[in-house]
Amino acid sequence: MTPETAPATNATARPYPRRRSWRLVAGACALLALVATALLAPVLAPYDPLRQDLAHHLEPPSRLHPLGTDRLGRDVLSRLLFGARLSLVVGAAAVTGALALGLLLGTVAGYGGRTSDELVMRVTDVLLAFPGILLAIALAAVLGPSARNVVIALTVMGWPAYARLTRAEVRAAATRESTRAAEALGATPLRVALRHLLPSARPALVVQATFGVAGAIVAEASLSFLGLGPPPPTPSWGAMLAEGRSFLLVAPHLVIAPAAALGVTVLAIQLLGDALRAGRSSAA
Repeated sequence: MTPETAPATNATARPYPRRRSWRLVAGACALLALVATALLAPVLAPYDPLRQDLAHHLEPPSRLHPLGTDRLGRDVLSRLLFGARLSLVVGAAAVTGALALGLLLGTVAGYGGRTSDELVMRVTDVLLAFPGILLAIALAAVLGPSARNVVIALTVMGWPAYARLTRAEVRAAATRESTRAAEALGATPLRVALRHLLPSARPALVVQATFGVAGAIVAEASLSFLGLGPPPPTPSWGAMLAEGRSFLLVAPHLVIAPAAALGVTVLAIQLLGDALRAGRSSAA
């Protein structure tokens, strides 16, 4: 390699890590800011999100109400901040439940023998045959509108993807020499799973869970938009969008504010997920 060609080669090798680092920093900072905003909602909100003031309903953004008021005179900014808390909690809880259930069943399918593999995978195939959001809508409609039932519906909707991913990673790890050696030394199946199988699945599951949080937040907003989320007057971005569409021409801020908040949140999580996925791919 000549000195003239060496700098060009190095220059083409650096942009990928730099782009990954930019996505990781931007996504992590934006997500941390959103989480901090949600946690500090009682302090940051200028008004009680449930307080009605009919004399000042449908007001445009102003100094007193930076994002305006809704049809009942409630401050949109305050409701937006408390809605962030609901969206992040529901998204995190749904992904945690789906990940735990998928991790358990995926490990059983990948390491528990042919019978358990067939049973778990057939149930997974049946659930994956339905569009996820339709399954969540059906479950939420049957269970009734509440934040807890939304989490249950999203957990049922999400666990098959984690189960299939866990099964694939566990089956690959089960053929490694370290796993075979542990089995030959008499390690119990539980110890083999905890020490040799699940650690190898962790990077892929972290990436999947990151994208899953964004999907769960959008799904919660969709259910709330349809009236299947937490009942009024609980602040929810989806419910705010549903209410604001009736006043789109006279008060567009009622739609713009929750739509922008939802878009920024999903974008931040997607940036973080892309960076984690790129890091896993480069490490592999």
